[in-house]
Amino acid sequence: MTDFYDLNPDAQQERLRRLAIRALSEWDIHEAGLKLIKYRENAVYKIVASDGTPYALRVHRPGYHTDAELRSELHWIAALQEAEIDVPSVVPLKNGENFAVITHDGVPEPRQVDIFEWVEGVQLGSVEDGVAADLDKVRNIYGTIGALAARLHTQAAAWALPAGFTRHAWDAEGLTGEAPLWGRFWELQALTKAQRELIQRARVRVHQDLLAYGANPDNRGMYSLIHADFVAENLLVDGTCVRLIDFDDAGFGWHLFELATALYFEMDAPHYDTAFEALIAGYRTHRPLPDSQIAQFPLFFLARAFTYLGWVHTRQETETAKELTPMLIAKACGLAEDYLRE
Repeated sequence: MTDFYDLNPDAQQERLRRLAIRALSEWDIHEAGLKLIKYRENAVYKIVASDGTPYALRVHRPGYHTDAELRSELHWIAALQEAEIDVPSVVPLKNGENFAVITHDGVPEPRQVDIFEWVEGVQLGSVEDGVAADLDKVRNIYGTIGALAARLHTQAAAWALPAGFTRHAWDAEGLTGEAPLWGRFWELQALTKAQRELIQRARVRVHQDLLAYGANPDNRGMYSLIHADFVAENLLVDGTCVRLIDFDDAGFGWHLFELATALYFEMDAPHYDTAFEALIAGYRTHRPLPDSQIAQFPLFFLARAFTYLGWVHTRQETETAKELTPMLIAKACGLAEDYLRE
């Protein structure tokens, strides 16, 4: 049989679809229809049950999270729901567990599979296209996002972690250490020699500044569990309601890293200033955000830029990486130049 990783994406997702159908036997769900929604790292499917109820099924990429880490993610989602924050509900298996580990012919590794209640709404935007909206809508949406982020951070900062809770950390080492969470971004082949030297110099500076930021007692209340992928495509808009989905990258990190992520792909858009001001105003309706913190945004924008270089570095063969790499390099280098000039 052809090796899974030699197949094109369509052939891979067909094998994952069969694995997903096999997984459904672990739930009390009788599937009447299954449709691929997204296949980037995880494969996400919309299931329509025989009674018409829709669900979202997620087949995880191999090796990103241990079972303990995934269990921790789902525990946090449940805790956020208890705090009345709009996030998808996990659908338990017949045995009461929150996810299954499934093997299937044609897929080389066992895969974690979980199911959530379906969330209505349309994506706020996408990484590729950004957010398309008039200024009033941008103001309303980003004000809502800021308020949602603040409520999430307040819950996380106060939450007593359950025994055995474990997730990765978007800290100085995870962002700019020798083995960053998303890969050694300075080794991206598409970088020119000059770009690589610039990124390396900026990495050293950012690493030092993150360590100093984390060591400052005034900033300790600005670090907790974060979603870590607060981008437009993970925000579903239904009227005036904005719901947050996809906690796959959630871990421990700085709140400003979260907010920088929400704004990163809008930085060059005509509506950026409106989005920024609305995000900050929305955040401040639920949680303090001093001006001294806002002054640190350039540090976290650049740290976020590095992670995206790492993302495409470790996925250079994919069409998404090929499409995004030139833009991500140009953006990261521009931010690095600005940061080193300060």
